[in-house]
This record gives sequence, structure tokens and C-alpha cells, in this order.
Amino acid sequence: MTVEELIALRRQFHQIPEIGFKETKTQQLILDQLEPLMKEYWSIKLWRTGVIVYVAGSDPKQTLAYRTDIDGLPIEENSGIEEYASTHKGMMHACGHDFHMTIAIGILSQYSAHQPKDNLVFIFQPAEEGPGGAEPMLAEGVLKEWWPDQIMALHIAPELPVGTVSTREGLLFANTSELFIDLKGKGGHAAYPHTARDMVVAASHFVTQLQTIVARNLNPLDSGVVTIGVIQGGTKQNIIAETARVEGTIRSLSIESMNEIKHRIEAIAKGIEASFECELTIDYGSNYCQVANHPKLTQEYMDFAEADSEVTFIEAPAAMTGEDFGYFLEQIPGFMFWLGVDSPYGLHDARLNPDERALAQAVSHVTSYLNWKMKK
Repeated sequence: MTVEELIALRRQFHQIPEIGFKETKTQQLILDQLEPLMKEYWSIKLWRTGVIVYVAGSDPKQTLAYRTDIDGLPIEENSGIEEYASTHKGMMHACGHDFHMTIAIGILSQYSAHQPKDNLVFIFQPAEEGPGGAEPMLAEGVLKEWWPDQIMALHIAPELPVGTVSTREGLLFANTSELFIDLKGKGGHAAYPHTARDMVVAASHFVTQLQTIVARNLNPLDSGVVTIGVIQGGTKQNIIAETARVEGTIRSLSIESMNEIKHRIEAIAKGIEASFECELTIDYGSNYCQVANHPKLTQEYMDFAEADSEVTFIEAPAAMTGEDFGYFLEQIPGFMFWLGVDSPYGLHDARLNPDERALAQAVSHVTSYLNWKMKK
């Protein structure tokens, strides 16, 4: 695919963001793009709203996999780009999955013109942002007949310049969990607080106490985050709230710390129930395991990237970002790396506008890596 074709395709994807397991237009666009590329050595399988492409090698000794995510986010776009802004109200590709899909199709186009030596599997996975597509995809055995020996993926990095790639051995992304707390007390008139059980007050105490978990319960040499992004309660200024809801996220760099954070949340919840004579219900929502890069394969890739004159490689720090690619890495050796796209606005920002020059650079870099890997 030409640079112009890559940019045009990315803009098509950008206009139709869809939430997890509802990516019907996205799936159809992927299939429309794959159809003219199809060769006799290609096979395609659908899984829910996802697509899996198998490219049989001419003399296969291994099977290499490349995974991309396809869903958008429930964010109203504010990028200021009218030409190809989201046409789905309240939805946006604010995490770069439009880039990810375009790059995957660009790489596949290279193997339409030339059959690879080894087998390749390209996974267009739905629902990365939630509720999570990787875990059920693996559990349902959709990859069983095309099981890879190695898997890789990339994620855009707005803070890095175009032409930069970055990763590290071991832990790259954190363990993550959603957090939803519902509080139920007793409503009443604002003038008679003694007859009610105020859930605005209870929720306020609960949120404040959550902030002690990382500061006072985790090992200072470990890392964790408990962030509350939503707190809702009450209907009118002179009515004591009978219910309240708190929503947030948990992040940790170890499974042990994630378990400790959840244990402490539950202990604090019991204390709030006793103190305010109310009921608390905890829902951890979607949980993603850590993205832990395979040491040998990652070092091998880093050596390749450092020798690739088309890119600049820098070693990445571990991040509290969450990604369900970690479920693939639990079962298949592999790695993920960051791709620089040079945007002043970060991931999940309504103003995110990645530099499209990164598209062709990524296609060339990953194709070169796969070709190098097949010669080893």
C-alpha cells in the first residue's frame, strides 16, 4: 500500500469508532480491505466482531502472529479535524486503534504481493478497551488450528516522536482492574439528617480512605494506583441522598499488590458499612493482567530495532497503562512495543491527533522485522 492509501484507510477507520463487541462497521471495512489482497495461501476466520487472517508460508518452520485491536472509546471527539472526524456521536478512536488496524492491513498487503516463508497469523481483536476480547478469544479456542510460536503487537505513543520505537524486557504495562462501588443508605429531608443515612457523606469518606491504600498498605518499593474518576449521588440540594456510586480504576506492577489493594478496598468498605449503617456493593468489572514481554524475544527485537536505520530505538520504562494483550503473552511468547506518533495530547484525550507519517514507517519496520525473523 502507498503512503496515501494508508492515510486514506486510517481516516476511514477514524470516522467509524465502535465500542467493544459492536464493531460491525469496522469488521466490514476490514473485510472489504482484505478482499482484494486475498491469495490462494490465505484463509480468513471471523470471531464475533473480530477477524483472523492466516497466511500460509511457502516453507514454514514457525508461525508468527501479529495482533491489533479494533474498538473505539465512548469519547466525544474534539480534535478540530472536520475532514475525517468521527461520524459516530460520542465515540472516538482516542487510543490509536485506527492506526493499529491500518498498520496491520499495510503489513498484510506486503504478503499479498510476496508469499512469506513462514506462516503468519494476523489477529484483529475486538473489545480491547472493554469488556476485553483477548481472554474470551483464547478461551474459545479460535486460534487452536493456527496456534503461533510467537506473537507481537504495537501501541502508539503520543509522547514519542515519529520514527521512534520503544520497549523493554519483562513488565511493560500494569495489571489493571475497573472498580465500581454502589452505596445504599436511607434518603430523607435535608432538615432532618438524623432520620436518614446520607450516602454522599459515606461516599466522601470512602473515597478519602481509599487514598491511604497505596500510601500505607503497599510496599514503598512496589507501585500501585487507585484512581476515582466518577462519584455520583443525590437528586436535589435539599434531599439527603439514599444512594451513591463511585467508579474508578486500580493499577499495580505485581499481582500481589493488586490482591492487596482489593483486600484493603473490601476492608474499608466493611468499615464504611458499619460507620454509616449502609450497604456497599463492589464490582471489579474488567480485569487485565500485566503485559510482560518475553525476555529473549524482546531482546532479539531490541537488537533488530537498534540496527534498523529507519527507526530510533529507546528503552521504555514500565507504565501503569492497561492492555489485554497481556492475556496473549500469558500463553504465547512475545512482546509489545511503543510506536512514536508525536501528538501533544495523550491517549484517551478527545484532542488526540497522531502524526500519520508514522503509518508507513511502522509498516516498513514491522515487515522488515518479520522478514528478518523468517530468515533466522
